[in-house]
Amino acid sequence: MQKRTDPTLLRWGPRRGRPYPSAGPPRGPGPTSATSSHQTPLSCLGPHASCLDLWREKNDQLVRQAKVAQDSRQFLRRQQLAQDALEGFRGLLHSLQGLPAAVPVLLLELTVTCNFITVKASLAQGFTEDQAQDIQQGLKRVLETQEQLGPRLECGFRGLWDSVLHYSSVLRELLPALHHLAGLQAALWLSTDCLGDLTLLLQTLNGNQSEASEDLLHLLKTWSPPAEESDAPLTLQDARGLRDVLLTASAYRQGLQELITGNLPTALSSLQEAASGLCRKPVLVQVYTALGTCLRKMGNPQRALLYLVAALKGGSPWGPPLLEASRLYRQLGNTAAELKSLELLVDALSITHSSEAPHLLIEVELLLPQPDPALPLHCGTQSQAKYLLASRCLQIGRAEDAAEHYLDLLALLLDDSEPKFSPPPSPPGPCMPEVFLEAAAALIQAGRAQDALTVCEELLSRTSSLLPKMPPLWEDARKGTKESPHCPSWVSATYMLQGQAWVQLGAQKEAISEFSRCLELLFRATPKDKEQGPASNCEQGCMSDVALQHLRVAALMSRGLQWVASGQDTKALQDFLLSVQMCPGHRDASFHLLQTLRRMDRRDEAIALWWRLEAQDKLPQENAAWSLPLYLETCLSWIRSPDRETLLEEFQTSLLEPCDP
Repeated sequence: MQKRTDPTLLRWGPRRGRPYPSAGPPRGPGPTSATSSHQTPLSCLGPHASCLDLWREKNDQLVRQAKVAQDSRQFLRRQQLAQDALEGFRGLLHSLQGLPAAVPVLLLELTVTCNFITVKASLAQGFTEDQAQDIQQGLKRVLETQEQLGPRLECGFRGLWDSVLHYSSVLRELLPALHHLAGLQAALWLSTDCLGDLTLLLQTLNGNQSEASEDLLHLLKTWSPPAEESDAPLTLQDARGLRDVLLTASAYRQGLQELITGNLPTALSSLQEAASGLCRKPVLVQVYTALGTCLRKMGNPQRALLYLVAALKGGSPWGPPLLEASRLYRQLGNTAAELKSLELLVDALSITHSSEAPHLLIEVELLLPQPDPALPLHCGTQSQAKYLLASRCLQIGRAEDAAEHYLDLLALLLDDSEPKFSPPPSPPGPCMPEVFLEAAAALIQAGRAQDALTVCEELLSRTSSLLPKMPPLWEDARKGTKESPHCPSWVSATYMLQGQAWVQLGAQKEAISEFSRCLELLFRATPKDKEQGPASNCEQGCMSDVALQHLRVAALMSRGLQWVASGQDTKALQDFLLSVQMCPGHRDASFHLLQTLRRMDRRDEAIALWWRLEAQDKLPQENAAWSLPLYLETCLSWIRSPDRETLLEEFQTSLLEPCDP
């Protein structure tokens, strides 16, 4: 939809002294059946004149031509016929506007105006300021018949519509055409979210403005446009058909809004209203998917599944119902079906659908809100769907599958033809470096340490321009400088993952070196550094203070375990002590410290630590309001002892038994 540049043309209210466009000279030649001059002689209105009959015949011919275009299966021919019909209506309208305003002329002129707006909006796939001006010009022409134009110009659309509908009692011949034009005005205001103006218009049309309901759906249901006469000029879409489209679109929009705000019963009612209306299959797929989302959130998964199956049977787009199906299966605990839905989602988003030529009618699609990642039906791109699949496999422990999916995802992201990666439609999403880090973690989890090193090196090489020139710590000490440049936190995480890869490869020296580089960067960072710039976009919100704290603890414990493996318990003790000091409630850090104290025969300290652990276990566990990045959760799982509880019981037996005298 094109962005309008003059909002005063789309809303109630005065135009603040700006002149309204007037009917000027024609911008193009009229139809061949009409007179060649724009200023048609008044004698054409006489009983023996044929101008109006010829123009009416031309209107009917153009309507038939547009319907032929609509039925054509050849895209180019369809577009050409539609464009020809548009130009025909444009020329015919200019010819009619050259006559003095009179009821016989306006009956045809308003019909042509409605047909012209309908074709123009459908070809443009939305309403623009041009359609607002066309509606305004039609209203002004009606008022010219009553010589009431001047005083109403300053009141904007509201004044024009109030006046026109006031005089409709003496212009009954124009009533069907006026309701048709009002339907187009309603469509324009609905598509541009001018709901207050739309409500006022419908209240006026219903004739009970003073005591009318403000419920848009109720107003549309009670609006009863008069039927057109059998001998009236042909229209592409009458007012009653337009009202039905407005009712379906309004119900769907209201249902989506209530779904977002969490008012689920109202959302369900509105969406069911939309599902009962007439709309094309792509819209029905969206409505059924929204119903599935609503019912899932209401705790009715079986009914939700029925709607999602119906949505998938409706044809493309398959993306939204597949994404919602994966959420539903996850809620039900059916992991296999969840992953299968995500795999199908990736396949569905890889298919390029040929764009259909628009139907030459005002349809529900034209009145719906623009795609928005915040909406529950947004399914994103193929790379975003691939990320959802890869990350879910990593979360549930399917490391081999996760590794392959992450490698496929990186291939997509590094392909120049793929749109720039953005977070998937289920916030919070990762930034680009985090995708690399999760891929490296998945590869390590799958036993592919060398591939993980390659991914980490690729990340550092591709983002080297973002990294500051950081001299080694010993060079800072030699120069006596204390300032440290800003460095994104994911750089530290990259070094930690490289260390874990070297651990898997059995290279203790390289692993300790990488963990030390990670810790050097983490301990050089200060809160002030976070405010310095420029930083990468992902640094802004990618690493919370809690996550940064856990990253330090993970690196300390990882290095401590390598000191233990090399028999250097004193150095390991230092790292474990520091990790416990940084995060006192961290059970894994406390457990590794307890093991080290016991191994070093520091019995009293070990007993004191064990009692603290026992006391912590008796305290109520609070649910954490924060979440850690997926790659960090994976790293922490590697340094967690699987038989920790058994070892703690052994500690209780061995540490608390009396010492031999």
